[in-house]
Amino acid sequence: QVQVVESGGGLVQPGGSLRLSCVVSGNIFGIRVMAWHRQVPGKRREVVAIQIDGEEAEYGDAVKGRFTIIRDNGKNTAYLQMNSLKPEDTATYYCMSDVRERETSSEWMRHWGQGTQVSVSS
Repeated sequence: QVQVVESGGGLVQPGGSLRLSCVVSGNIFGIRVMAWHRQVPGKRREVVAIQIDGEEAEYGDAVKGRFTIIRDNGKNTAYLQMNSLKPEDTATYYCMSDVRERETSSEWMRHWGQGTQVSVSS
């Protein structure tokens, strides 16, 4: 089985920084996509950052220039460096990964973590 586990959330003041971590573990024969999404109660989940193998990272308009997704392929880990945080960045942040679970398969399976809460408030 594949597990996706986020960590690093917490309470931070406006203008501060926070780094989230996402570790993918289990039967992994490749990771094609690592991405971060976020969701506020009552609203749709939105893409924050996405990193596809061989392509440049893409970011949601609300976080461009402030957030950076960093992949460490050797550790099956992705980080989300969040700078200049704003109260509107308050949300539950979810990590998503497209994983190949069998060595002989070409199918990519999508997995989600349970989320980590980020609160930006003075």
